[in-house]
Amino acid sequence: MKIRKPSAVLPSMGAALLALSACGDEAGPTPPSEPLAPSEMAAVDYVPLFAPGTQVMEQIQYKEADGTLVTLAGFRPTNRHARERGEPWTSPDVGPGNYFTFPTWYFQNRTFGLMIRDGVPAGRSRIEISLRVNDGTFVETGLSAFRRVDPDIRDYGWKMNVGFQNPKEGNKNICHATSVREDCMAVITDNWRAPQPGTPLKVGDVIEVTPAPYLLHTLDNKAVIDGGGIRYYSFEQLYQVGVGMRPWYGVAPTLDSVPLPASTLLGGEASVSYNYSEEPHRVFQQTVNNIGISNMKRFVEGRRLFHTSFVDGKHSESPDINPVFTQHANQLGPRFNNVSCISCHALNGRSAVPTLGARLDTLAIEAAASSSATQVTPDPTYGLNVQQRALSAGGADYAVSVQSYVKTVRTLPDGETVELQKPVYAFKGPVPAQYSVRQAPQVMGVGLLEAMDEAALLALSDPNDSNGDGVKGVPNWVINPETGSRHLGRFGWKASKASLRQQSGDALLKDMGVTSPVYKSLTCQRGVANCNASGTSPSISETEIERLASYLALLGVPAQRSLRSGFMDGIRVSPEHDVNPTLISRGSTLFTQVKCGTCHTPEMKTGANHPFAELRHQTIHPYSNLMLHDLGPDLADTLTQGQAGPRLWRTAPLWGIGSLKYVQGGAQNVRYLHDGRARTLMEAIAWHGGEANASRVQFEALSKADRTAVLAFLESL
Repeated sequence: MKIRKPSAVLPSMGAALLALSACGDEAGPTPPSEPLAPSEMAAVDYVPLFAPGTQVMEQIQYKEADGTLVTLAGFRPTNRHARERGEPWTSPDVGPGNYFTFPTWYFQNRTFGLMIRDGVPAGRSRIEISLRVNDGTFVETGLSAFRRVDPDIRDYGWKMNVGFQNPKEGNKNICHATSVREDCMAVITDNWRAPQPGTPLKVGDVIEVTPAPYLLHTLDNKAVIDGGGIRYYSFEQLYQVGVGMRPWYGVAPTLDSVPLPASTLLGGEASVSYNYSEEPHRVFQQTVNNIGISNMKRFVEGRRLFHTSFVDGKHSESPDINPVFTQHANQLGPRFNNVSCISCHALNGRSAVPTLGARLDTLAIEAAASSSATQVTPDPTYGLNVQQRALSAGGADYAVSVQSYVKTVRTLPDGETVELQKPVYAFKGPVPAQYSVRQAPQVMGVGLLEAMDEAALLALSDPNDSNGDGVKGVPNWVINPETGSRHLGRFGWKASKASLRQQSGDALLKDMGVTSPVYKSLTCQRGVANCNASGTSPSISETEIERLASYLALLGVPAQRSLRSGFMDGIRVSPEHDVNPTLISRGSTLFTQVKCGTCHTPEMKTGANHPFAELRHQTIHPYSNLMLHDLGPDLADTLTQGQAGPRLWRTAPLWGIGSLKYVQGGAQNVRYLHDGRARTLMEAIAWHGGEANASRVQFEALSKADRTAVLAFLESL
């Protein structure tokens, strides 16, 4: 398909940056201009999300003229160490650790970073590590490095423990946000882990670094800057000499830190390291591994809004300790589905499992009187989606629930059976002429998908099936509600959102009745033409939606759990690490053999123009091409969104799918496919028809052992 690209680009990062749906993927309000009909797709003008030459928000690595490698690494506070489980290493499991958590007050005045000036590539055995404080003043901040691997070391312990002395403060350990590189510096001149002390550093050596921030405080141990907590732990990161920060995993002895191999890095260098504090349920909430210093601040500020209730402004975590976000109290709209982003994406996961007869207020129900490739006519009662709850006591109850399931059984060639269930819905209000139920997807890795260049994605499309393999791949074209520009759709169950910013504004409006710069008026939910012409100020400011965007863009992807970790003899292996590498490798081969990768593309490379340097030039493994595919009549809804007719669905990324059973609180709480009908991966595969039918048939024809291997591979992602 030939694409004609105009020279126009988005006017600012604010018009292009991101955020994510709070409760699913709704049909967007009426755009300023109409989407293309399929017959018009032969030649498409589109505007890339990010212009060539877009400046980065923050540099994260560069080389000086003499070859010195400079890395800027962001850190946030944590509660405990990376290898501390919820109990002693030799005790039975009693609960998770406290490393992946976010302490109280984490979102203000507590982020910082390390500037690492690595002179080894320039021929010097010298690495300078400077503390860079984002806000306020830190005192007595420590730096630990070179993890010990003595036989008696289990959860933590380092060979090198130093502070950051500031010559401008009489060599006291006092560092300010205004301090420069030389003010607060620790110097490493040899490899403390080498067989003989004093061995010069060389490229490829690894240094585990972990800072411990301490805020300037009063005598009663309250932070001077805001009255909050003062003493924290932080990330335990791996720096590789001459390379930079690397995602890591633990090997023998005693889970020693080494870089993860590239084959496991689903999100490239943005991948999240293996976790040994037994907190797999929190793995979707972590930053990209290569995050910068200022960008860490953007991340935590956006996370605050994601966790804020639009009823009372309280934070979902420690609501009576964390400061109330008063600007967003009493902003919930007159009709809504839920009160915060995190209400639908608990732990950044998927919608809650439907209970028969219970309100589906963590899912989205799109509605229309009619829809086509060129127009969506809003439902006369609901508008563009069913807002099930009303703020006023006398408001109509528009609850939607699962009334029952229609169950069928599929028998595989070897006699194994798979039960399929299809939900039957009940509406307390009128039943829309057309509707579609969508579960909220997990929230992580979305910035990497937005960093994909359009040309790279379009190269994966084949709308006319030119290669004759029965698989097409159709791009969806979407109108930017703020600019009227046409973009490539890439987000939502039908790729009906071009950017994460658009997806976020859509969800704020429809799921919470909250306006933003994306949709400035509640009338946009009713499909009113020119609804953005309203002169009223939206509830969410440009600053806040960009903060939310930054948080979502900088969420990392868990590395593939396909390697055995070096747990000590006699120590219980954490369930998420109890994997079979041989079985996983076999499953990966079979996944390709039965051609699942035709749609679930295993590997792509992000482009050079995203505003976040962390997301650029990353080789990623999302197992999606973000194109639309016909999955047959059994999965069809009744809505059309642009080029996405009722049978067409965006290929869902598979990365993170193996962590869902932890994030959702058990395998029994995980649901698959757009409406969450499938209870297992086997059931989800069995629903695949249309263009996926041939691959499904090949998968079902495998031996049970081979099918098990494919499922083990999927569970490792």
